[in-house]
Amino acid sequence: MLEIITALEEQGLDRDEYQLQRMIDAEALERLVDSTGPQTDTNLEIRLSVGELHVVVTPSDVAILKTS
Repeated sequence: MLEIITALEEQGLDRDEYQLQRMIDAEALERLVDSTGPQTDTNLEIRLSVGELHVVVTPSDVAILKTS
């Protein structure tokens, strides 16, 4: 979650512009991401939208994609 918040703030979003705790169960997200690892061949990718931004979460990265 911290990586998602940091990525959103780097895009200029203020914490008042999104309420991730209402959208995401942080513990469930962490368990899901941690359930895949180098020993699995699962390519986990979780996507969510925050305003006009698309957030892509993988076990190794959080990326922000702007809509066109």
